[in-house]
Amino acid sequence: MLGPVILAASRSDKMRRLISAAPVTKPVVDRFIPGETVDQVVPIIKDLTGKGLEVTMDVVGEDITTPEQSYAARDAYLELIGRLEELGLGTKAEMSVKLSMFGQALEGGHELALANVRPVVEAAAAIGTTVTLDAEDHTTLDSMFAIHEELRKDFPQTGCVIQAYLFRTEADARRLAESGSRVRLVKGAYKEPAEVAYQQKSETDKAYVRILKILMEGEGYPMIGSHDPRLISIAQELARTAGRKLDEYEFQMLYGIRSDEHLRLAAEGHRMRVYTAYGTDWYGYFMRRLAEKPANLVFFLRSMITRG
Repeated sequence: MLGPVILAASRSDKMRRLISAAPVTKPVVDRFIPGETVDQVVPIIKDLTGKGLEVTMDVVGEDITTPEQSYAARDAYLELIGRLEELGLGTKAEMSVKLSMFGQALEGGHELALANVRPVVEAAAAIGTTVTLDAEDHTTLDSMFAIHEELRKDFPQTGCVIQAYLFRTEADARRLAESGSRVRLVKGAYKEPAEVAYQQKSETDKAYVRILKILMEGEGYPMIGSHDPRLISIAQELARTAGRKLDEYEFQMLYGIRSDEHLRLAAEGHRMRVYTAYGTDWYGYFMRRLAEKPANLVFFLRSMITRG
């Protein structure tokens, strides 16, 4: 039951200040967020792709309050694309974006976020890669899906994320599982009310399998966002049953979590993409990683005790 408590803390300015100021925090954060600047993460991208892995890059930062901050977020992604162009990795290095970072929650936010994300998607396409729109809390999803649909008119490779714990997601999956679509399925990492989301892990896991079956049997490209060994095994079986080849779906896992499994799946011929975040505004991202899995919280607390 610690997950909801941690998620609530992720929105607390007091907890942000407390945890950010703790001297033991940064070495632990580095496990999940390997750098604050493009220069710091380029060697990470080279290392991962050199091992046969692929990456999706996320510039962290969600709680913006001004349009100027949304423009800065756009420019940060454009800077990243410039560096990716130099590496020439194509789709082996794509990007993930949160529309809240592009101004979605501000006044006129839907139009602002679309205006900010479009040049990022255009620039990504120009270097042979693409962008996936991350899912956030349920109140933002209608806007995210509308922006996704608009972007796909010109850039059909633009991906999106759906969350298994939401009641709406099975219907969203059926709508999205069309030819050319790219859909990442995750369990979900926001504190959602019982009116819209499953509250028990077992129910979320069952929904995950139902939704993944829809995606595998559809005509799009499923991206399995999970570290759960049982769900990974089920995904492989669903792919075989659906007659999918190894390059017709992929696995995605977070940087710093189950790294040996990343390499194992890649060695078996699977497309294995590592979700790699960087930036200075890491607090919300870090807290959700702790909330997602008790082992992550145990790791953090043990490190605090050891380093303290």
